[in-house]
Amino acid sequence: WRCDFDDALTEACDCAERGGSPRDGGRVNWKHAGIAGLAVVPVIAMLSYGITHDPKAIPSPLPGKPAPAFVLATLENGDSVRFAPTNGGVTVLNFWASWCLPCRDEHEALAMSARTYTPKGVQFYGVLYNDTPDNARKYLEDMGGWGYSTLLDPRTYVAIDYGIYGVPETFFIGRDGRVAYKQVGPVTVDLMNRVLEPMLRGEAVTLK
Repeated sequence: WRCDFDDALTEACDCAERGGSPRDGGRVNWKHAGIAGLAVVPVIAMLSYGITHDPKAIPSPLPGKPAPAFVLATLENGDSVRFAPTNGGVTVLNFWASWCLPCRDEHEALAMSARTYTPKGVQFYGVLYNDTPDNARKYLEDMGGWGYSTLLDPRTYVAIDYGIYGVPETFFIGRDGRVAYKQVGPVTVDLMNRVLEPMLRGEAVTLK
């Protein structure tokens, strides 16, 4: 903490540094010291919140609400993909990056799930986040691909619309165009099954 936060805090710090011999005629200016103390309280509260709360637990405003529409070019050939929540299908939207180690952990689960659920009508998309097309192509070569399109979001407009805090994050969008579930962190095959099976049956997703 810096003693030059403001005049009040400076005076309080001066008092502390001189062992309680303040400038104001040998008396502690309790009014100023009190103001400085009050200024510290919210900062301490914010630090405490950051230390004791999991950043993954940040609530998302999207589950239960319509998924944002977008038009993005594909990594593979530059064709445009138009997504609208009124498409009427189940969609999995995974935000990832080549520099993201947890994205590597979930790669096989996504590839396996795409092979299982694409024939059942589920549409899979990967959205590249804060990365370059060349890096993405190298990553997919190394990892063996995953059988569905990667979309380019160079200005992160779509990521902003979806409220992305980091990668990986995966959105499961139902036939009604609403976000049924959001996964922060890597997905697993088990999680994909537990989310997609009820969605395909038209049921609510209730993970425990």
